[in-house]
Amino acid sequence: MVGATMTSRELILGRLRAALGPSPTTPAEVGRHYRPAGGAVDLDVLVDRLTDYRATVHRCSDGEVAQVVDAVLGGRRVVVPPGLPRHWLPDSVEVLTDDDLPRDQIAAADGVVTAAAVAVAETGTVVLDAGPAQGRRVVTLLPDVHVCVLRTDQVVAGVPDALARLGPERPLTWISGPSATSDIELNRVEGVHGPRHLHVVIVPS
Repeated sequence: MVGATMTSRELILGRLRAALGPSPTTPAEVGRHYRPAGGAVDLDVLVDRLTDYRATVHRCSDGEVAQVVDAVLGGRRVVVPPGLPRHWLPDSVEVLTDDDLPRDQIAAADGVVTAAAVAVAETGTVVLDAGPAQGRRVVTLLPDVHVCVLRTDQVVAGVPDALARLGPERPLTWISGPSATSDIELNRVEGVHGPRHLHVVIVPS
């Protein structure tokens, strides 16, 4: 500035303008050649990935889901979302329907049973979007056991396929096996950020 003392801000901006020159160069265009959706679905790949992540996979008919739930959670207290099909639940479980249950009641439950929105075979990931049969995210984080029922027509090949089915405005929970982390010595610790036990029940569409 002529006839005046420059402030630190003006000095810094002046140096930036001098470094950029009179016409800043246009950033190079970045290619966006991502892999498109539409890959072939291999259900066995999903099962292998889930098993590798220490989830337990059950394959049965829709009418046999209650038997699986009975084997996993029979005689125990189970949280369910309001829209869960009731024929998936055996008489042996005590059902707590999540109509805005307080967190301490959810945490005290032995398990939760939900449906799913989509599953990615390539990554072994099950995605929930808080639909009526999936419920609030909190119900799948606090109980120790999560039984998730998945239809075969909800399984897609890769992440692009999953994103094509999911709404960006929905609260999405991506689950790849039971909750697990590691301490500073890299010892695996399960159940810190969610259920220690994940059971995925795959039923034909």
